[in-house]
Amino acid sequence: MAKKKKKSGSIAVPYLLTIFIGIIVVGGGTLFALRHFGIIDGDDSLPLPPKRQIAIASYEDNHTILFIYDEPSKKNAKTFMLMRSVPKDKRVLFIGVPTNTIAIVDGTQQSMLSAYETGGSTGAVNFTEQVFGIDIDRYMKVDSAAFIKICDILGGVSYPVAEDIAGFNGDGSEQYLNSEQIEKLITYSLYDGGETERAYVVSSVFSAMLNRGEGLRISDNLDSSFKTVINMVDTDITAVDYKNRKVAIKGMLERGITIGSFLIINGEDAYEDFIPDEGFFADLRERYFSYDESGDSNKDE
Repeated sequence: MAKKKKKSGSIAVPYLLTIFIGIIVVGGGTLFALRHFGIIDGDDSLPLPPKRQIAIASYEDNHTILFIYDEPSKKNAKTFMLMRSVPKDKRVLFIGVPTNTIAIVDGTQQSMLSAYETGGSTGAVNFTEQVFGIDIDRYMKVDSAAFIKICDILGGVSYPVAEDIAGFNGDGSEQYLNSEQIEKLITYSLYDGGETERAYVVSSVFSAMLNRGEGLRISDNLDSSFKTVINMVDTDITAVDYKNRKVAIKGMLERGITIGSFLIINGEDAYEDFIPDEGFFADLRERYFSYDESGDSNKDE
């Protein structure tokens, strides 16, 4: 009678089971020894991801800068713009200053343009401080190359141009403007509304550029952008100034929505001059430059 052939699986299963149990015993013993001697931590839980630190801006981060555009080689109109930044409130205000703005400064009648031409950037800062009744922290004077670089960093703008200027639609429809076109638009000297209208264009263009929704991109490249621009301009802004306010500015750019706004100086034209309204400056100081002792702004909501 033939013998029954043994099934190979009856040997393989116990063999594999023995190896598996051995791995568990040896591995468990090794793990216990490593923990006993402190080589590895005894906590089996997964490590928590590091918490993201979000810096909180304060009103001490506020700053005011007077921007001056001057490019003699192109014979473009000189341009002045005040920027008030309030990172805590995620607001950046732009105010174009007409070059023909006149006021009594240091006992003599001056204009914005004459103050700059006789006293340089310092003269322009002093004139603006006395007319506005504010303190200006820093100034930045840019030429054509620096201006174009700044516009490249911000990314251009879509803007309606109603003026009949070569290279623009001129029908009031919105069109995308590159850096060179922006420079041409803000330095155009033949607006129907004169310097007052040009000041409006300057401030509204920069407000629109800042509100294009690319705050995160600008924030991510802020360090390299600062290093590039600071070496192209005449300014009293320092690396320490940037370091002290960098976190607040980045936070504003990353988390702010439509942070840019602009104002037009109220006043009246008197022949070739523009006489500003003191009531405008009083309201401006109250809304953007006054803060009570608790640190809250006195601005209108």
